[in-house]
Amino acid sequence: MGSRPLRVAAAVLVVAGALGVVLSPLLGETVSEESLWGVEPLAYVGGLLLIAGLAVLTASYALPGVLPGMFGKGGTASGGPAHTPERWSEITQQYFEVFHHDLGRPLSRIVGKERELRAVLEARSGTIDPAVADLLDEIERQGPNFRLMMSNLQVLIQLEAGPAPGRDDAVEPAEVVRKIVERYNAVAGEMGKQITWWSEPAEFGIVYSDGSAIEHIVTNLVDNAVRFAGAQVEVKLTQNPTHFFVRVWDDGQGIPAHYLQHLFDRGWTPESARRDEKVSSGLGLFIAQTLAGRQRGELTVESVTAPDPDHHTGFLLSLPLGSPAGAPSA
Repeated sequence: MGSRPLRVAAAVLVVAGALGVVLSPLLGETVSEESLWGVEPLAYVGGLLLIAGLAVLTASYALPGVLPGMFGKGGTASGGPAHTPERWSEITQQYFEVFHHDLGRPLSRIVGKERELRAVLEARSGTIDPAVADLLDEIERQGPNFRLMMSNLQVLIQLEAGPAPGRDDAVEPAEVVRKIVERYNAVAGEMGKQITWWSEPAEFGIVYSDGSAIEHIVTNLVDNAVRFAGAQVEVKLTQNPTHFFVRVWDDGQGIPAHYLQHLFDRGWTPESARRDEKVSSGLGLFIAQTLAGRQRGELTVESVTAPDPDHHTGFLLSLPLGSPAGAPSA
């Protein structure tokens, strides 16, 4: 089996696993009429398929000649051309762009149908059974989580390929933030939280930077803030003559000082320090800070912990305004 069929098979496993995880609350209802027993087994099966597919897909890029050689012809194991790191990075980018696009559409439809179902149930009875509402809320929450997980995986593989050339796209930071906030509004609302954002000046204008990197960094920060906020998340855009800033603030319990120095370490979470089971991969903030550094910027954090009445956590992304392609930098 060559690389391409292997990757297609892996992508099918990933899609099947993702659908299993996302739809397990609804499918579980039909599997078990008396209880929600059917939810967890379906979620576990979907999770295993998802992990297996991602493992094969990642290995097919990380070991471009070995895996195909294990299954038959193809790749360097049978005399095929070896991929340089640059070519490997390019191929990885192309595959993930297609994969993101093709997976994003059904995922968007699943979330859209969930909202339609919620509206129909509310219209028919005026209220939704709490157990059903919890299942719908879980589907709503997992949509952005799954998108971010796939995005983090894509960026992590790109980072492993080595430094990429800088980009100077014309980007509207206010539009990037608006889309991210809209994506997380429903999730925050179901959790009883609110996201607000604004920019100073109101007409923020255009900067010249890597738009995808900005979106990825801010998405990780907003996702993190929504999960740990008490009730409020605020995103603020500002600028000075040379740089622009994105501040993501939440009113959560704060981060203890002895954790702050490790917050951006790869794979580190507070559970790692306690040897407890991790609740996240610990990659989001590592990737965000790495991307900021590659854009000649900086990502910092400050936090005040409870019981201080002003407890909060604030991340500040600082990036140069940049200049159009071909123009001299300031």
